[in-house]
Amino acid sequence: MDKQKPIKFSPEVRDRAVRMVFQAKDEYESPWAAIVSISSKIGCSPETLRRWIRQQERDTGQRKGPSTAEQERVKALEREVRELRKANEILRLASAFFAQAELDRRFK
Repeated sequence: MDKQKPIKFSPEVRDRAVRMVFQAKDEYESPWAAIVSISSKIGCSPETLRRWIRQQERDTGQRKGPSTAEQERVKALEREVRELRKANEILRLASAFFAQAELDRRFK
């Protein structure tokens, strides 16, 4: 079974789709019905659109959870921690190498 590559939607398309759901939710029997209808029009899955809506609600403070900016900050900090750990490991190995080389030089 082939896995399809996910489609990348631009931020403008995401924002427009979320706005369309908020504007049209009174025209449908439920919020989910609005999501299903609008998602089929823009070519994404209903679950994808639902996640975009939830994230928009977190970004605007309507729902608890990390905002997009907070999530990006956490990712950047995690990346920095990984890089610093690599650098520390390299420095630790280099220090051990040069310490051993100094010991070997003294005993010759």
